[in-house]
Amino acid sequence: MTDTGARTRPAATGRAARDLLAEAAALLGRARAVREDHTRAVDAVRAVLDPLLSSLVDRELTAIPVSRLKDVTEGRLRLTALEQAGFATVGQVHGTARHELRLIPGVGAHTADQALAAAGQIADAVRETVSVRIDVDAPDDPATALVVALHRLVEAGPDARRAVEAARRLAERLDPLTAAAAPAGSRLRMLFTGKESRTRALDAVAALRAALAEAAEQELPLLFGQVSVDLLRAPESAPGAWVDFELRSAEYYSLLAELSGGGPDRDAAEGFLPAGIADRVRALRLDDSRLRVSLRGYQSFGARFALAQKRVVIGDEMGLGKTVQAIAALAHLAARGESHFLVVCPASVLINWSREIRSRSTLRALPVHGAERLDAFAEWLAGGGVALTTFDALRTLPDDVASTVAPAMLVVDEAHFVKNPATRRSRAVASWAERADHVLFLTGTPMENRVEEFRSLVRQLRPDLADAVSTTHGAAGSQAFRRAVAPAYLRRNQVDVLAELPALVHVDEWEEFSAGDLEAYREAVASGQFMRMRRAAYTVPATSAKLERLRELVDEARDNGLKVVVFSYFREVLATVGEALGPEALGPVSGSVPAARRQELVDTFSAVDGHAVLLSQIQAGGTGLNMQAASVVILCEPQIKPTLEHQAVARAHRMGQVRTVQVHRLLAADSVDQRMVDLLTRKDRLFDAYARRSDLAEAAPDAVDVSDADIARRIVEEEQLRLARPE
Repeated sequence: MTDTGARTRPAATGRAARDLLAEAAALLGRARAVREDHTRAVDAVRAVLDPLLSSLVDRELTAIPVSRLKDVTEGRLRLTALEQAGFATVGQVHGTARHELRLIPGVGAHTADQALAAAGQIADAVRETVSVRIDVDAPDDPATALVVALHRLVEAGPDARRAVEAARRLAERLDPLTAAAAPAGSRLRMLFTGKESRTRALDAVAALRAALAEAAEQELPLLFGQVSVDLLRAPESAPGAWVDFELRSAEYYSLLAELSGGGPDRDAAEGFLPAGIADRVRALRLDDSRLRVSLRGYQSFGARFALAQKRVVIGDEMGLGKTVQAIAALAHLAARGESHFLVVCPASVLINWSREIRSRSTLRALPVHGAERLDAFAEWLAGGGVALTTFDALRTLPDDVASTVAPAMLVVDEAHFVKNPATRRSRAVASWAERADHVLFLTGTPMENRVEEFRSLVRQLRPDLADAVSTTHGAAGSQAFRRAVAPAYLRRNQVDVLAELPALVHVDEWEEFSAGDLEAYREAVASGQFMRMRRAAYTVPATSAKLERLRELVDEARDNGLKVVVFSYFREVLATVGEALGPEALGPVSGSVPAARRQELVDTFSAVDGHAVLLSQIQAGGTGLNMQAASVVILCEPQIKPTLEHQAVARAHRMGQVRTVQVHRLLAADSVDQRMVDLLTRKDRLFDAYARRSDLAEAAPDAVDVSDADIARRIVEEEQLRLARPE
């Protein structure tokens, strides 16, 4: 033992130790630098944000009567002198200096201090409730400065937060080790060091070497360097920052809520869960190392709820990001070493799941459906990843693999599809649910209105809880129901988390052509008719993938009492949609309908209490009409003129709209839709940003849009060539 120790010591002292200490110092320097760079970026945002928040607080305080100061001091503050001096609101007191208050007859030092302290307490409480709203249609100087300052942090992305946290942990670990290992850098110093100190130094050198090896394995030097580069970039131009804000406003608002300390009421954002369950969920640290997106607070809580409670239903209202919460839970488990995951969903959203997983995480998405599903399933069994399959395809997969592979998490989207336990799809889901350690059902349908459906769903997750739930719980109201089913159910409404949401949420709904869609589309391409290609997805209503997704969106909006406007360029498409939706669909508003009748349709739509659907040609409904009663907009196809879409959405998303507006654009993969999106995305975005804000663009879309004929000709030619190639 002694000989072995003697042989290893020289390598742990002198030059080798100095090199190790130098490496540690360099890494610590990078860690400190990235934290300092991040602090500067955050301070730049706060420098703009704090005055905006103070202005909002002051505005709120001007509406609070001065008598409330007495409530804060439990009646101890005498207000007579202040009121006689003309102080009517808390804002007036809060904005007055102490020495000025003391100049008022009857107001001494004690009263002035009490009044200012009470006003300060109210201001602090108000500050927790206010939130900055960024209006893209009124970009004043303070808002522009804020968007530009936020851009640097948004551009750095989730890696910035990850780097800062890793740098903090690294410093806590390496600082004491480098201090303890310092004597080992000099053999002469080690000769005159006591045995105990020498042993400590050698142990510290060994621990330091292990820590540096671990940091290298985690690629921390690369992470710190890249994030510092991102944080030190020159500020984005104002137009560029505004364009970026419109493209990913959710990430800006997420950062804004985090930095302002504002946001929704915590109890509401956590679904009014009992304290014990909420505390357990909060205690779970979400590993986001395999995510490519920043989560909002309520989304992080939802992912942790799924992980902590293991077998649950997340029933958030549509538009709140249930998919990204599920992906965050999958990514956490993958970061902890799990390899196999299974997502079951309707065919209409399978492509969206694939795109979302790839864009928002580093997880491998593997579609398991269609003619090659068994081969894809075998590939998943062998290599892992996130298998994506449909309810119908799930029934055809071999069910004897439990002894080989059990998914670490089963996610079932649109879980109300399996509410009837007697159906084959429900039995297939139940079979897989028995094998999975974690099971997450997603549905936008409020379960408190459908207690029997909830019982059926939860019986697959928590049979004991299902038996304990009765119709009385639903009749007692949403909060009473949620408390009763809290171990397995989380729901948040838009109003619960509105402070963290952008006012406008865009969702591209990618669909895969059905066999009937594809045949109609191929015929349209062969004929070279661009407009026919654009509406081919609705040619066979019985099997139309777009129409199926549209119905699902309308159904979910109905369940949540939301109004929907459906836009299309084509009257034939609106007629098909109208037949599919039946009597509930009003309209269509079209160019052939007199102006007075159009307004009458909009008024009828707005007057309906709760859910309603209005159909409109995008050219007719895009100008002049106010559809702000709607909070869901569905675009049946992409438009050649981006300004046409913008104007149509603006009919619903405008001043006076009190709910978040969700815009769902229905797109068919590998089609004219994809070619249009690709072509229009390649346009100069900065020019488009300037043009869209001009009066000219609002009055004359043709002034800034590319030529219809050019786009049509290019797309027809590209599609004819693509479909002519052998598969």
